[in-house]
Amino acid sequence: MTSNTTGVGFLGAGPVTQAIHLPTLARLGDTFHVASIMDVDSAVAESVAARVGARLTTSVDELLGEDDVKVVVICSPHQFHASQVIAACRAGKEAVLCEKPFAMSRQEAEEIAAVAEETGVHIIVGAMHTFDPGWTAAKANWDDLVATAHTIRYDVVLPPNPRFEDFATEVVNRPVGPQTAADRRDPEVAAAMVRGGIMGLAIHDLPLVRVFCPDFTDVEVLSCQVPTTGGYLVNLRVGDKAVRVTGHYTGSWEPEWVFEAIADDKSLRIDFTPSYVLAGSATAVLDFGPERHVFGPYDQSGYEAQWRFLAGVRAGDVQPLDVTELIHDLTFALEVADKAVESVRASAENMKDEARA
Repeated sequence: MTSNTTGVGFLGAGPVTQAIHLPTLARLGDTFHVASIMDVDSAVAESVAARVGARLTTSVDELLGEDDVKVVVICSPHQFHASQVIAACRAGKEAVLCEKPFAMSRQEAEEIAAVAEETGVHIIVGAMHTFDPGWTAAKANWDDLVATAHTIRYDVVLPPNPRFEDFATEVVNRPVGPQTAADRRDPEVAAAMVRGGIMGLAIHDLPLVRVFCPDFTDVEVLSCQVPTTGGYLVNLRVGDKAVRVTGHYTGSWEPEWVFEAIADDKSLRIDFTPSYVLAGSATAVLDFGPERHVFGPYDQSGYEAQWRFLAGVRAGDVQPLDVTELIHDLTFALEVADKAVESVRASAENMKDEARA
């Protein structure tokens, strides 16, 4: 470790830390070094810390008290995010990168905003596709598409995460999922599956959807279903836009992660690499009538781009994120999740009633 690089500390050393952030930081050794790893499982903390020559601890307070940790990365379970972001700000750190969602309610998000303003700590939410060079290139070139687009489609088809995690690293103590298939016909099971899918997977690109939906507080869920493979199928009206958000978990290999915005005279399609894949950027295709413009793929992944963004913010070369916009992103995601849950619960209750009849 050198004195001219910035020390990073991790709260949580699970697959996201092991298979995403540590390999990414290995490419940025001239800017950052991993100073400390915290995990409640001491064996995981020890193993992961040994890979990068970092200190280890099982205490959040101990890591936040380490002077050489200037940037805190929060990769803990969702329910701890808000309190740990606030604690990192209070500890006088320079920046916090929190995995999504950075809060589980608007109230928590507003508390974070207040603390960030008070302390001057920069907050970044790890929505990597918002930093992806393919997305930013499309954004710079799409002309009036935001105003004219009438249909937004955001579709994800993914095999199990371990297939990607194992390409990046050997994951220590991977969390074990449920061993029996849940009954998606049960209203509460269906509701939990949809909420978990939206706040765990769809939330990656709901900030992109919101860019195209200025009336993001005017949300109506037209239908919501749980596919047989698990996930969510949600049809929405957001303002005057038709929006489809789908996520499928599949045992097959072929992944797909596509965002589309469609107007009468132009369209955008972005093919993103799946989570845990660090091999370059998305590819964006803009069709303006007969003209086609292709952007990417670029060498830099969205994960690397977000870390370079953070470095630029700390150096004063890049405008920091507006926490108000992060709150809007979260509010939109929560609104979609809440109304999708209401819809799928009602559908499942109707199915139960029909089965009894």
